[in-house]
Amino acid sequence: WKDILDEMAYHITTTGDADVHVICPDQSCVSEVEHFMIQLAGADPDRVHIEVAATDSIWIRDYGPRYVYQDDVRVIVDHTYNRPRPNDNNVPAFFGDERGHDVYEIPLVHGGGNYHLDSTGYGYTTRLINNENPELSEQEIADLFEAYQNLYTFFWDPYPSYIDSTQHIDMWMQVIGDDAVVISEWPANPNSTQAQISDQAASDFADRGYTVHRVPARRLNNGHYTYTNVVMCNDLVMIPQYSNTTMLPHNDEALAVWEEALPEHEIVQIDSQAIVTYSGVLHCIVMHMPAHLGGENPTAYLESPRGGEVWDPGDVVPIEWASDDREGVTDVDLLLSTDGGANYDHVITEGISDSGQFNWTVPDLATDQARVRVVVHNEAGLTGSDESPADFTIDGEPAAIPGDLTGDGVVGGADLGILLSEWGPCADPDDCPADLTGDGTVDGADLGVLLSNWTN
Repeated sequence: WKDILDEMAYHITTTGDADVHVICPDQSCVSEVEHFMIQLAGADPDRVHIEVAATDSIWIRDYGPRYVYQDDVRVIVDHTYNRPRPNDNNVPAFFGDERGHDVYEIPLVHGGGNYHLDSTGYGYTTRLINNENPELSEQEIADLFEAYQNLYTFFWDPYPSYIDSTQHIDMWMQVIGDDAVVISEWPANPNSTQAQISDQAASDFADRGYTVHRVPARRLNNGHYTYTNVVMCNDLVMIPQYSNTTMLPHNDEALAVWEEALPEHEIVQIDSQAIVTYSGVLHCIVMHMPAHLGGENPTAYLESPRGGEVWDPGDVVPIEWASDDREGVTDVDLLLSTDGGANYDHVITEGISDSGQFNWTVPDLATDQARVRVVVHNEAGLTGSDESPADFTIDGEPAAIPGDLTGDGVVGGADLGILLSEWGPCADPDDCPADLTGDGTVDGADLGVLLSNWTN
């Protein structure tokens, strides 16, 4: 199985023009990766990143991390792994911590190989997930996927467990574009339950305007042989091939279908005989990590405040944010605007660690146009930012306006009248409101202060 990973890493880091992250349980494994994956298989050493953490199995597709974008920031949506493998179940939290990515827990038990998606807002699963979450209705499961991943989900019945013990959708279907899909067909069992499920899915996709490509599938010697359990990486598609004699003719047939379906892609066959009888192939042992959207610049997403809040001076409220960068965010600044985002000239704090939260003591001021901006920095000195999309309110006492002698919040003719009526030396310097300069006399200097703040 490690040989399969090594070969895939070579293609991913060269033809696929992407990076590979390898999670190793110990330093011995790190040495193996450096020797077998990089030196012998030829993976690009600059594109192989090794993390050390305990795992229980190779089936990372099922436990994640599964990524989504929150605006321009990558974050992880984590589920409870449907196998009793606690180390595997902890991998998304570990990886999120290593990369500085937020982790959101979707309250579902399932295996990630039972969920496909496309770029047009749709997800696909089998009703295995209904069985794994009996306390939830199908609609409630769909609502959770929409809330956490912004996807409308289609459900199909799973293959019988005696055909595929995982009952995962990636064993018989792969979305390959906005309007194209590859689905298994069963030439040796055309009327079987699994064939009917695949045919119904193919019909459903065709009715939605998709181009449907069909590849053969067989159940042989306790193995579900599939050509849909593939890995797509940019312009590279890695598909399984098998040395089982019954499957040999199907290898060429499947390759021809994939080449016709994706003529602009490089289609590479990976010998998967060693793993297919263990109820999984290539897609099951790789998890996709999307690209950082900021390029060389870090990105940020302000989670709160988002607008509409009302706070009093002295309240302690959390400012929360998520950040992203190819190499990592080094420090963070938080700024306040009191004019609806026209200016962020109040510094809340500067140069703090990228913890994702700062407890802010609301200052003593009054505005209904407050906004917060988070600015993130990386080691190259580049920055990214995000701010509140709407105003919030700080309900403090308005600051006194010099010259507002009536206390009505404006400086106008009534205030001028009071100042002129008190012109000259103050009878009581401690009770002389028109003495705006505090020199004991109401004169031209005080008039200048009033006129400079004239509002009415």
